[in-house]
Amino acid sequence: MSTNADAVFHYHQRTKHQPNAYAKGPDSLDWANQPDPFRRFTGCESVKLPLPGMELACRFGDLDKPETIPPQPLTMNNLGLMLELSFGLSAWKQYDPDHWALRCNPSSGNLHPTEAYLICTDASLLQPGVYHYVSHDHALERRCHFAGDDLSGELYIGLSSIHWREAWKYGERAFRYCQHDIGHALAALSYAAACLGWSPELLGEASDADIASWLGLDRSDDFVEHEREAPDLLCRLRTNQHGCEAFDAQRLTQMTHGAQWSGKALRLSDRHFHRWPIIDEAAHQMQKPATTAERSQPYAFDLPTPSHNLAASRLIRQRRSAQHFDGTAASLPLADFHRILAALLPNAKPPFTAWNWPAQVHMLIFVHRVDTLKPGLYLLPRNANAITALKQTFATDFVWQRSAAPFEFYQLVAGDIRQAAKTLCCHQAIAGDSAFSLGMLARFAENVEAETWRYRRLFWECGLLGQILYLEAEASGVRGTGIGCFFDDMVHAVLGLRDHTWQSLYHFTVGMPLEDNRLQTLPAYAHLRGEISSEGKV
Repeated sequence: MSTNADAVFHYHQRTKHQPNAYAKGPDSLDWANQPDPFRRFTGCESVKLPLPGMELACRFGDLDKPETIPPQPLTMNNLGLMLELSFGLSAWKQYDPDHWALRCNPSSGNLHPTEAYLICTDASLLQPGVYHYVSHDHALERRCHFAGDDLSGELYIGLSSIHWREAWKYGERAFRYCQHDIGHALAALSYAAACLGWSPELLGEASDADIASWLGLDRSDDFVEHEREAPDLLCRLRTNQHGCEAFDAQRLTQMTHGAQWSGKALRLSDRHFHRWPIIDEAAHQMQKPATTAERSQPYAFDLPTPSHNLAASRLIRQRRSAQHFDGTAASLPLADFHRILAALLPNAKPPFTAWNWPAQVHMLIFVHRVDTLKPGLYLLPRNANAITALKQTFATDFVWQRSAAPFEFYQLVAGDIRQAAKTLCCHQAIAGDSAFSLGMLARFAENVEAETWRYRRLFWECGLLGQILYLEAEASGVRGTGIGCFFDDMVHAVLGLRDHTWQSLYHFTVGMPLEDNRLQTLPAYAHLRGEISSEGKV
């Protein structure tokens, strides 16, 4: 085993929650220095995008067959709509004097460590250069412009993480949550692009160093210390007129190296009371080099039409993270449950159209209230090859009874497991009061030992699956929420796991939400129309 892999295992083990000791984090929150949730640069040109809020005719069920959605023209209106539905605001919430923004891409603790960038080499759309998207203002900040006329006419979307934003609240475990959020954001981008008949092509072969150079993240003097951004992913946008040629990384390097850069990132916090050096150490150990290009070949299968088949743009904007569930609500219809699970299987629809790698994560399902399905612990394998390995690894007393579903789905244990689900998820009632909850079990040691950066990729996959669950829950008339707090090794003990071969990396829960009537919901971008203040107040 490599020294780097040892360091990754050490980070992962150190940041596990245990019943008698949570992962190391701040003893109290320094509210006066909570990081600004909106990154802005000063000293560079701002390009306002057309006002957001347009609805599309495309329904959520239409995204099951993205090839049937007519590609929309690449205009500033449509580009702005894609960015809004991917990374923009979905609403403001207000409770007495407190107010906060919600976004279309979910985030642990609503802290939003993910930043989005646009690289444009199409002079007919924008002045060619690198742009940073500001969700609050629905605007692009031009960080650099490309010189010369020999441009390729392409559009790229880059994603990065500000680890400090998450570590301010969650301490050492925050690095995990940042990776979840990258997966959420990639899936959000895939869904939003599909609404327009477009598709992001994940350029998974790109190295971290190249992405940092292309987005200007390696310009250390442009960022406040401890608030720098780590490069994560780059996608090329495929529209009816872009993204058909082979990716030319060298050409992109030439353009960004010869560019004129401007702007400096504004400070997010006045001070950094806590330091979490293990996050920087872990990020260093998991840097991704350039790799061989991979492109997935997902298989197509039919999904039933969602029971709440709303306009896709409306459903994306209404997505919320449930805070509480009605533990006495009616059972979730079996058809809705089957559709939700089927959507998690690799297929030829968003967001898997933007995912290049084979499934490494499988679903441990805690069924509480689903019509005609016995409560108990179930397993949804996301590829057939995993079954043999899982049976050999799991506890020997599981029954492995095949359920009557249109895909492989196994009951492991029958019975009321609501209290167990709650206990495993740090005693959170949402895991037991829902219709079902789940844990995401990843093939862990094999990936980390092969290439340490795959640790991040496993969390990206979990976040991508989380976004599927969020939107499919809305399309079933219920609601979901991600659970980052769980007792890692207690979950493994339930399954009979004794080493790092498999690890639980993310939990999720779906059910009928209880609304908090004390909260006022305000429109996402009324402040751009002068209807509310820029802080979200009426």
